[in-house]
Amino acid sequence: MGRVSIATMQTPFQRIVIGISTFVLTVIVAVSGYVLAGWTLLDSIYMVVITIFGVGYGEVQPLTSTTLKVFTILVIIAGVLSVAYTVSGFVQLITEGEIRKIIDVKRMNKDIELLEDHVIICGFGRIGQMVARQLKAAHQPFVVVDNAPERIAMAREEGYLMHLGNATDETNLEAVQIHKARTLATVLPNDAANVFITLTARELNPNLTILARGEIPSTEKKLRLAGANHVVLPATISASRVAHLITNPSAVDFLSQSDGQVSLNELLAELDIQIQEMPVDQALIGGTIGDVEMRGKGTFIIVALRRADGEVIVHPGNNIYLAKEDTLMLMGHQGDMPNFAQKAAIKREMRYRGARLR
Repeated sequence: MGRVSIATMQTPFQRIVIGISTFVLTVIVAVSGYVLAGWTLLDSIYMVVITIFGVGYGEVQPLTSTTLKVFTILVIIAGVLSVAYTVSGFVQLITEGEIRKIIDVKRMNKDIELLEDHVIICGFGRIGQMVARQLKAAHQPFVVVDNAPERIAMAREEGYLMHLGNATDETNLEAVQIHKARTLATVLPNDAANVFITLTARELNPNLTILARGEIPSTEKKLRLAGANHVVLPATISASRVAHLITNPSAVDFLSQSDGQVSLNELLAELDIQIQEMPVDQALIGGTIGDVEMRGKGTFIIVALRRADGEVIVHPGNNIYLAKEDTLMLMGHQGDMPNFAQKAAIKREMRYRGARLR
């Protein structure tokens, strides 16, 4: 019983090593035995080979001695057992590998079922891999969906949760718990597939935030109509960066010198600058961007305006009017931003008081 328990604990590699070692030792002992019996070295090796592998060409010399016959029987038994043991190691290696794959897949499916408030990455190409690395660094749970086995194998090697299947099929999206997901990023190089995935995902989860990749600018409108919250055009971004490198190389280099640790927000903080949101209050409704900047007296700049319907206007013009529930994105020195907000509140209060006096 003790020997059986030890054998079951052996790994396939241990079985292979033990089997080969036993076989080599058997051959050495067998050849030595026949040589001691008076045979030549070549005849001894030949006898061992045909004996162990059962070729059956007949003995090289007649086995007249009882001792030599018993010795040959032991050689046959030891040789066959060592070969069988080695083969069993290879079989175990292959079998355990397949079983391990099945267990890993079941375990991964279980982990995917437990996901909640996660990100779904549709496509594990160049951009999908970059997104996955960033999410892993940020400790954000995510799962990869791709229909290419080689790319899924890459995701498995990285330790990512993954699902083999076409993301355009709603059953595959349901398998990665799209109903409980927070964000879906479809980054396939095929615009038509991204549009279809966006339509399907929006139907399955109306509250999902969808980020979609587009290869050509005309696809952006289709993706937004399909339900995408944000559309990324890599070609446009790359072209813009190339232009900035040509026109403002020093500025781009300055912002790129982060050493992998300092983000743009941290860099702005070091410069005593912050970006702050300021909801448009009653006193500012009906005014223009120029009116707000004039009140600020140069202490900040308005970098963006977010409308109530979610539309974002980057670097809005001075003549754009402000409406209810709009939000301004201000950039300025940290000390001046609260002062402006306080002055705006005081002016608003004086305005209301004046209205009451009248």
